[in-house]
Amino acid sequence: MLATTIALNRFGLGARLDERSPTDPKNWLLQQLGRFEPRPQALAQVPARAQVVEQLGDYLAEQRMQGRQKRVQPAAMPSEGSPQQNAADPLRRYLRQSIREDYLAMNSARLAAALTSQSPFVERLVHFWANHFAVSVDKLPVIGLAGLLEFEAIRPHVLGRFQDMLLAVEQHPAMLVYLDQAQSIGPDSQAGQFIAMRGGKQRGLNENLAREIMELHTLGVRTGYSQADVTEFARALTGWTVSGLGRGPAARMIGGTPGQFQFATILHEPGRRTIIGKSYAQSGEEQARAVLLDLASSPATARHLATKLARHFAGDDPPQALVDRLSRAYLASGGDLPTLYRTLIESPEPWSPQPLKFKNPWEWSVSALRAIGLRSLEPMPAAAVLKQLGQPTWQPGSPAGWDDIAASWAGPDALVRRVEVSQRLADRAGSSVDARALAEKLFPGSLSETTRTAIARAESPADGLALLLVSPEFVRR
Repeated sequence: MLATTIALNRFGLGARLDERSPTDPKNWLLQQLGRFEPRPQALAQVPARAQVVEQLGDYLAEQRMQGRQKRVQPAAMPSEGSPQQNAADPLRRYLRQSIREDYLAMNSARLAAALTSQSPFVERLVHFWANHFAVSVDKLPVIGLAGLLEFEAIRPHVLGRFQDMLLAVEQHPAMLVYLDQAQSIGPDSQAGQFIAMRGGKQRGLNENLAREIMELHTLGVRTGYSQADVTEFARALTGWTVSGLGRGPAARMIGGTPGQFQFATILHEPGRRTIIGKSYAQSGEEQARAVLLDLASSPATARHLATKLARHFAGDDPPQALVDRLSRAYLASGGDLPTLYRTLIESPEPWSPQPLKFKNPWEWSVSALRAIGLRSLEPMPAAAVLKQLGQPTWQPGSPAGWDDIAASWAGPDALVRRVEVSQRLADRAGSSVDARALAEKLFPGSLSETTRTAIARAESPADGLALLLVSPEFVRR
């Protein structure tokens, strides 16, 4: 019975009130690899990428035309002005459209997918990889794109090879915009030479994407690459951009369908590159692609990814034996992700009987909503709950993503917030949920007598449910 609790909560997203608990936990997890839906019904109403990029392009064009160079945080959206002011202000229009419609719709869809999924283990893995390849909506142009990165680049490749996910992510408009790659110009490219000839202000090479790919997405920090390698990789990446962001003659030269990855030859720095001791003579788009494939196959990448997976499933201080086992599986399989997931399931370390992780706000919210039988929340409440709990969706504040250690989420203030939310959820459920029966279903064979007694002595069914949602068993996994 304890293995069932671990499968439901440590590997999955928590039990649902209306579903049967698995009798063969490991097989239940393995079967999910064959029934995961990359595009579930919950995502059906998500705005199209072309639509999102078109409105972003319109906003950027108006901003340039008006000479605006402001830095704006999404949380600091301006107060509503008059209809005339709103109509004249592209920033207001873009924020209103992106925050109140696109972002909220995508956040609500993500939550609904987690609440209704028949493959909660794979759904958790989607969230893991989305955090590994983090973008943050506190950068204004990313607001409407962040959800699409998860839906279009992570979900379709979560059961494929890492190199395919890596390519999909680095060519997605959310990542190209977030890390300023879409604006990177090779100094000796056609565009760079033209700007220099005209005496214009040179925007030049941007190294953000190259650095984060090496430091966060693949090799990890302090793994043998140098600043010179980052610069050379940035040169190889020039020309990787997004159609539809610009307006005017230059945009027409780039071409392509709005929102799609586009290689712009006029932006690419020509020449052979040497990166981490290897020479790359490929031309155009293929040069950076070749570098990415080599990074994906590196032993350093295998160890970096294995460490993060082991930390997520087997504790803040990941067991070295599990890290080594996952690293070998990655290299032997050519980065086949299901091979890593099967290795996790078959390894003893993630099945340790004591709780190994403290749930972050997203995990806790999803498990609480699943426990009381909800299948969706309206867009505004869905966003508000996660913001109150300290983990607003797709807003970690940096490319490093949200921390995956208990110290970041177990502070007194964070626990008080969970108590407040748990009481609201319990009041919403009313007397329809028997907390005593639910506790046994959520934690078969592992519910402590202390928690069982506290629920039984609660003054009302709602109080009993609220106590369950903030019990030690519920806030840990």
